[in-house]
Amino acid sequence: MTVTALASGGKDSLYAAYLADTQGWPVDELLTLRPADPESRMYHTPNLDLVELQARAWGKRHRSVPVAGTDDASELAALEAALGNDRGPVVVGAILSSFQWARVVRVADRVGRRVYAPLWRVLPGRVVREEIAAGLDIRLVQLAAEPLTSELLGRSLDLTLVEEIERRGRTLRPVNVAGEGGEYETLVADAPFFRQRIEIDRSRAVVGPSSSRLVVEAAHLAAKGPSRAGRAT
Repeated sequence: MTVTALASGGKDSLYAAYLADTQGWPVDELLTLRPADPESRMYHTPNLDLVELQARAWGKRHRSVPVAGTDDASELAALEAALGNDRGPVVVGAILSSFQWARVVRVADRVGRRVYAPLWRVLPGRVVREEIAAGLDIRLVQLAAEPLTSELLGRSLDLTLVEEIERRGRTLRPVNVAGEGGEYETLVADAPFFRQRIEIDRSRAVVGPSSSRLVVEAAHLAAKGPSRAGRAT
């Protein structure tokens, strides 16, 4: 029986997989769906190639499955085909998105797999602070909300930045501090449970009128320094 964690490379999917791994649901594989639509509402799209590096750093298997069409039915069919060969649990990092939650549960039910969502309905501010406290090195790689301007692109998500996002959300326009509404997307470059860290060699910023994205063009796994490598997993 295989425990499959849906993994996009972002903070919530990786943190949920880590929690499952430590709460009696040892993760066997990270599964990435690669949507044809860069604006997919169902799947995270930035820098999906780096999930392979995350899996290697963690010592997990990785599967990457393309999504042929851009409609809702095509995206769900690809997920069903990817999950249909086993009956083990499926781990997801959903927090508040009923859109994603309902679709994953529906597909999992059809193929006879249970969904484990350790972050579901946890307060967003609590989730993001727990992720930082757990030692995740989280980078902002896409911004799509008016209060989150392009100078934040590539920044590490620490407590100071979380408080800044909350302040902007209060004074400018409401923002989900965990980015659950698509306000921002992230990349986990390192974590205490990684044996190596991801080093970004080359990247470029793509800044548009309503969103900005950091495109990682080259990256590699690098050895950790003593301070990170010595952390307990």
